[in-house]
Amino acid sequence: MKITKNIVLKFSREIVDQPIVCKLAKVYDLSFNIIKAYVTPRQEGYLILQVSGRESDLKKGFEYLTESGVKIEPVSQDVVRNEEKCTHCGVCVGICPVGALAVDEDTRKINFYSEKCTACGLCINVCPVRAMEVRF
Repeated sequence: MKITKNIVLKFSREIVDQPIVCKLAKVYDLSFNIIKAYVTPRQEGYLILQVSGRESDLKKGFEYLTESGVKIEPVSQDVVRNEEKCTHCGVCVGICPVGALAVDEDTRKINFYSEKCTACGLCINVCPVRAMEVRF
């Protein structure tokens, strides 16, 4: 059974120019979509990936990445909502392409489901009070 995970890969300046990610498909039979990337030669970089495959292959692929010096984090660790700033206006709900932001029908408050988030940044751009933050 295939599973999908949204992850952030962080590359140090020593490994940012190496073809590490391509082995995920070739050797570990994983498919991935690059959601966002910031990679500059001889500087630190990051990739936000949606990775799919069998659980055992994901585990082996993630072990390979770690052994190669890549830091792996779930996207949910880097996208946060500042609860004190959020006014629950709902502007973010309509723009979220993956349903990570949704209106609670009972309370009319906005719920943030970080495990669904792909860190696309659309909610950050539309939030009038800047309650959504991405921390890389």
